[in-house]
Amino acid sequence: MLIRSRRACFNPEFSHWQLMVEAATQQKNGPGSVEEAEKTEQSTADKVLTEEKGQLEEQLKEMTDKYKRALADTENLRTRSQRMVEDAKLYGIQSFCKDLLEVADILEKATESVPKEEVTSQNPHLKNLYDGLVMTEVQIQKVFTKHGLVKINPEGQKFNPYEHEALFQAPVEGKEPGTVAVVTKVGYKLHGRTLRPALVGVAKAS
Repeated sequence: MLIRSRRACFNPEFSHWQLMVEAATQQKNGPGSVEEAEKTEQSTADKVLTEEKGQLEEQLKEMTDKYKRALADTENLRTRSQRMVEDAKLYGIQSFCKDLLEVADILEKATESVPKEEVTSQNPHLKNLYDGLVMTEVQIQKVFTKHGLVKINPEGQKFNPYEHEALFQAPVEGKEPGTVAVVTKVGYKLHGRTLRPALVGVAKAS
């Protein structure tokens, strides 16, 4: 009895004469030759499938890496965008605050220029004016604080180049070198960020 080749079973185009040739080969060489040929054919197919599997696994790994990188980039972009929006909310009023600081400076100078010894009930007009200036200055500082704007008055503190701007250095009795001896103009911070540095004089060793 002839052993049919797998190609004959699964390939309808496998012709009758090819079957006869295979049968003759089988009769000549014996059934073992056909089995060996089929084993060789199966081994080759397994090898091809293994290679294809390896290629697919490599492609899957590559696509997975690209997907993870794309996710990371998207998350970084989202984080940066969110931070920019938050910064815009916090610091979008910087220009407006700087303009108001000039008003606060004028109020402060006006209050300081009033002779304190003349602010008495005997001089009601001056007293009312002075009290009005003080109340206005207090109120504007409350508004500043409400919106994250805080005054920097560093007299006696260690000089900080991120918050102070040194106008001069001079020996000052009773002041430790490197500390702020004089504040000629107060500074301000907006939500922890220096909006305007304080203008100061720094003590140095004599």
